[in-house]
Amino acid sequence: MINILNSYLAQQKSISIPGLGSLYADTVPAVSDFVNHRLLPPQYKYRFDKYFDAPDKEFFVYLASKKNIADFEAIKWYNEFAYDLRANIRNNGSSEWPGIGTFSMESNGEIIFKPYATDYSMLPNIVAERVIRQDASHAIRVGDREVSNHEMNELLHGKRRKKRRFLWLAFAIPGLLIAGAAAYIFYINNWDPNKVVSYLNNLVR
Repeated sequence: MINILNSYLAQQKSISIPGLGSLYADTVPAVSDFVNHRLLPPQYKYRFDKYFDAPDKEFFVYLASKKNIADFEAIKWYNEFAYDLRANIRNNGSSEWPGIGTFSMESNGEIIFKPYATDYSMLPNIVAERVIRQDASHAIRVGDREVSNHEMNELLHGKRRKKRRFLWLAFAIPGLLIAGAAAYIFYINNWDPNKVVSYLNNLVR
């Protein structure tokens, strides 16, 4: 019958135990196991609170329907279950709640609860392989506008082409000026190398 109680705890996230306290089931989100390329399923992390131990009416209605008994019988059965649980803790020092954890009593009479470690084998793992699509289109925010990655690629390549063109002109124009000046000097000296040398020497002086 413990499965009925565990099922209620999983659905309602809490279950009260008369004379003891309440168990709570906090949801642990799915975990990415990057190294093994898998996604671990969500699980429950159980905790105990000793300050509230009164089950509500809906719990006994649930219990009666699952056990197919009258409500008053469900109340009697659960109170006996709680009594046995408390007696085991008191007499044996501890008592297991199957599938959830273990209650134990400290030397000062304090009841503590130790939940079982999270078991990811209860639900199947999901294979999580990263898929990289080289040509997939996605939006990129550039300043105050949004462009696709393809448009951004074109813009960057266009800028590179313009930059290469400007670099070519930066080298070409001085070369043309130098070649023109040399041709002019040879022209005014009748294409005579000796006269050109003499002309250049006079310029330097």
